[in-house]
Amino acid sequence: MSKVEEFEELRPLLFSIAYRILSSVSEAEDAVQETWLRFDGSATRPTSTKAFLSATVTRISIDVLRSARVRREEYMGPWFPEPLLRDPYQDPARAVELADSVSMAALLLLERLSPLERAVFVLREVFAFGFDEIATAVGRSEAACRQLLVRARRHMEAGRPRFEADRRERQELATRFFDALTDGDVGGLRNLLAADVRLVGDGGGKTPQLAKAVVGAEKVARLLGTAFPWLFRVDVSFEPHEVNGQPGAIFHDRDGKVLHTLALDVLDGRIQTVRTVSNPDKLGHLGPVGDVWAVDREIRQARRRPN
Repeated sequence: MSKVEEFEELRPLLFSIAYRILSSVSEAEDAVQETWLRFDGSATRPTSTKAFLSATVTRISIDVLRSARVRREEYMGPWFPEPLLRDPYQDPARAVELADSVSMAALLLLERLSPLERAVFVLREVFAFGFDEIATAVGRSEAACRQLLVRARRHMEAGRPRFEADRRERQELATRFFDALTDGDVGGLRNLLAADVRLVGDGGGKTPQLAKAVVGAEKVARLLGTAFPWLFRVDVSFEPHEVNGQPGAIFHDRDGKVLHTLALDVLDGRIQTVRTVSNPDKLGHLGPVGDVWAVDREIRQARRRPN
């Protein structure tokens, strides 16, 4: 097998490792590309290509994350990961761990960890790497990696997200949610939301996004039920789609350009969190990005028109 073939076979795994460490599609893709350049430029073939490439992409991702931390601390408003529509790495034996670990809730919990803790946690808990492989990847002893994992687990356990296991039930709830959203059915929305539901958005200061989270079933239902019908009146449409392994949708303007994503956290038959990402810098990998400000202006004009 040629170098190119070996690398392409492992690319889905490499991207999935990098994305979970970085929470960024674009940065993960760059890390994978840099991994290829190092592999291609190596004069010798490693004993285990998988181990070599996994270690390389992990080290690159750790370095990128360290510099990204500064930018995230200065970020305007809530910060969410770049939306991921499909995890390219598939492993039926670890399907549940893979799906849960890529959710926005889980990735936000990972932000609490140091870069080394995060890398160790991802490699061990998500991808079941051996401690010898992890030690090589992060440049620490096996004993040190075990300690890093203990600390990471301690940080993660308190807020670990637990979603509905039945995918069909989640999707049915999401279908009812989007039907009620389309109809502007405030009561219908209220019945689907947890009492302490949170609506929060990441606009990065670049879109007319909510300044802070809206909390409570009544407030969230009323805001969604009154705001979204106006979007549909100016020809905004949505495509139901899993976002980071959770039920969600992608919203487009009349020209088919991406405006934002919406993802739902579901637990105990109710929607716990509604997360939107409208920062255009985080949507480019989904397709051409629309002008949210133009849509907002059009809605304001429509509201001023007499019925």
